[in-house]
Amino acid sequence: MGVIESGQDRKIAALKSSSHVHFFIFGDVGNMDERKKFFDKAFEEATKAKKKGEIPVGAVIVKDGKIIAKAHNLKEKNKCSLYHAELIAIMKASKKLGNWRLIDCDMYVTLEPCEMCAAAIKQARIGNIFSALSNDDKKIHNNILNILKVDKSNSQVNLYNDLYIEQGREILKDFFISTRNK
Repeated sequence: MGVIESGQDRKIAALKSSSHVHFFIFGDVGNMDERKKFFDKAFEEATKAKKKGEIPVGAVIVKDGKIIAKAHNLKEKNKCSLYHAELIAIMKASKKLGNWRLIDCDMYVTLEPCEMCAAAIKQARIGNIFSALSNDDKKIHNNILNILKVDKSNSQVNLYNDLYIEQGREILKDFFISTRNK
């Protein structure tokens, strides 16, 4: 995947790689150094999850260039399927802002959100998702795109995928290898 440079034509509907869409580009994608700082925090959160025996997914929510919430998966600890990093981060950000509408917020996540989280992100009115790694399952990936873009129930969410592929794959691979070896 190439990096989208500031000032490039933002009317690109989609860039395709292999058999599925990786990016949706609408508007400014922000400063690359700033994005790296936010991804570093998301990967710190994913590492916390890994150390707890959780699938290593981390998420941060940013508003006006500042992190307002960060979270990692806690499904195993809480024995509940709702404790995904994205949902926990949304709850924390909503509490911090005193509003369920997270308008002008962006989410940085280490793995593309599942369908449940994508719907919650859309409901929360988050404008952009920056994902380190997309879902390899084409059907799930397309379902997510349909939720974020096609479903007209709320504003559309821009998805920027595969921004830190190697780092995203590595933490997941390490986790699943260590889990198998137990």
